[in-house]
Amino acid sequence: MNAALEISTGEAVLFWVLAPLMVAGALSLLFAKRPVHIAVSIAGVMIGLAVMYIMLEAPFLGVAQIVVYTGAVMMLFLFVIMLAGVDSSESLVETIKGQRGIAVVGLLGLLILVITVLTRASLPPAVGLAQANADTNPVGVARLIFGDYIFAFELTAALLITAALGALVLSHRRRLSPKVGQAELAEAKLAAYGKGGSAEGVTPPAGPGVYARHNSADMPALDAAGNPIDDSVVTVLRVRGQEAETADLDADRVARIATGAPMVPELDGAERADRAELDEQAETTKENEE
Repeated sequence: MNAALEISTGEAVLFWVLAPLMVAGALSLLFAKRPVHIAVSIAGVMIGLAVMYIMLEAPFLGVAQIVVYTGAVMMLFLFVIMLAGVDSSESLVETIKGQRGIAVVGLLGLLILVITVLTRASLPPAVGLAQANADTNPVGVARLIFGDYIFAFELTAALLITAALGALVLSHRRRLSPKVGQAELAEAKLAAYGKGGSAEGVTPPAGPGVYARHNSADMPALDAAGNPIDDSVVTVLRVRGQEAETADLDADRVARIATGAPMVPELDGAERADRAELDEQAETTKENEE
């Protein structure tokens, strides 16, 4: 046996440490129930493969395995899982009759095929990576992918593109009605309002605290007739029961709004003289300060 192909003690120990972990991560793909656990298990298997590649004198493949698959693809899967949510339970209702039987037959066929290949395959003797890495590992990988195995590489790329297009087609849903944009929505609201409909959506809603003793978010606004507008108070306060009562409104202002009287009451003679005196004192104080 060639000395360059001998497995050292460190490589053997590393293999028997990583191999059970990778097998456990692969089995979790079948038995784990949470998608996040499955994605993390796949990432663990990919990291183990990267370490194996580096151990077998293929550092470029190991780094590409971590950067491309573990660092990019698996992180994308995790982000999609986090955005889509994991609380929804999977449906166990069979939408295709007999699909379990078909799956069992397919599994048996796959097992027979794998066992046949493993028992009947004739592999050439191992020659190591010394010749392949003569011009560095990246150059050797590029020569194999874009030279000796270009047809298989292009076929795999076509298969992946077909799978991506198939996923887009399957996830596409035909619209039952035309898409309504912002302009069409505004025109529909104005047309409904012109026919005597509600002004909701046409004008901004009233804010809370209008014409109240205290300008607070729990105080409903008043319309032109002096009636409280309950929708002006945020939903959270109304659900909690923290909305102010109608009795808390400024009764004087409510009456003036309802009757159309001015918001500032007219002053009588004595009050007008006092106001003029106060204004004169304020003007004198201002001139002295200047």
